[in-house]
Amino acid sequence: MSIPVYLFTGFLDAGKTAFIQETLEDPGFNTGEKTLVLLCEEGENEYRPERFAGGNVSFLPVEEQAGLTTAFLKDYQKKHRVDRVLIEYNGMWPLQALYDALPTDWDIYQIILLADSTTFASYMTNMRQLAVDKLQDPEMVIFNRCTDATDKAYLHRAVRMVNRRAQMAFERTDGSVDPDDVVDELPFDTDAPVIDIADEDFGLWYLDAMDNLDKYMGKTVRFKGYVCQTPRVPKGCFVPGRFGMTCCAEDISFIGFICAVENAAALQHRSWVTVTATVGAKEHPIYDGVGPWLEAASVTPAQPPKEELVYFLR
Repeated sequence: MSIPVYLFTGFLDAGKTAFIQETLEDPGFNTGEKTLVLLCEEGENEYRPERFAGGNVSFLPVEEQAGLTTAFLKDYQKKHRVDRVLIEYNGMWPLQALYDALPTDWDIYQIILLADSTTFASYMTNMRQLAVDKLQDPEMVIFNRCTDATDKAYLHRAVRMVNRRAQMAFERTDGSVDPDDVVDELPFDTDAPVIDIADEDFGLWYLDAMDNLDKYMGKTVRFKGYVCQTPRVPKGCFVPGRFGMTCCAEDISFIGFICAVENAAALQHRSWVTVTATVGAKEHPIYDGVGPWLEAASVTPAQPPKEELVYFLR
C-alpha cells in the first residue's frame, strides 16, 4: 500500500508552518490518521499539536540536506507505522534531492507552494534557479501577505513562465483570499488581420499560444524565428523558434512550433527566417498531445534579432 505525501514548498518565512498547522486543525483532513510531519526547515513559528483536530501526529526533523536519504526515511517507516506524510521542505534545497530520497512506496499526492508576495520578486531576481525549481511542479501556488498594492500580474507571469497548470490564489493580510483573475495583457493585437509578433514578445506569444490555442485558431501570425531542422517532425515541416531562458544559463532550451511549408527541407538549419503562417492544431509527440500547427504562407530570410535569447520574465 502506498503512503500519500503532501509536499509544502517555499522559502523561509513563506507561511508553510502556519498553513500546515491550519491543515492539521481541519477535522475534514485530520481524522486521526498516523501522520508524519517531515521538518526540513525550522522557521520562527512553532507547531501547536494541542490544536490539531486529530492525534497521532509525529515530527521528524531533517537538519541537513545530506541527512535526507531513503535509508533514513525507510528506517523511520519500519519503526513507526505511517499512514501519510506531510513535508515542510527547505526552500534552499533542490526538489530533486527530495524526489531521490523518497521510498518507492511514498507517492506524492499534492504539491503546494507558499510564497511571500512581498519578497518573491527578490528571490526571482537573486535566486532565480532555486525559485524556478520550486515553481515547476506545484498544483497550487498561494501568494500571501497581499495588499491592494501587490503586483498580481507579475506574480501570475512568474508562475506561468514555468508552470502552465498550477492554480493560484492571493491571500490578503486580513486572511481573505482573492482568486487568480489576472488577464494577461498582450503587447500585440490578436484581432489584427496579421498578428505581428515583435522579436522581444516571442516568449509571451509562445506561452499564450500554448495556454490559449483556441484564441489563435485560423488566424495568421508573423514572427521571426530560428530554423530547427529535426527528424522529430514530419516530412515537409520544420520548427521555427527561439532559445529561451527561465532561470539561468544552464536552463536554456529551444522553444517553437511545428511549421509545415513546401520548401521545408531546403531551409538552412540554424538560419533566421520570418514566418507568415496560419495557426491550426494537431496532436504530436513534441507537444505530448495537441499543440499549435503552423501552415506557412511564406518563409523568408531574416536578420537575427538584437537579442537572440528570450527572457520570459524580466
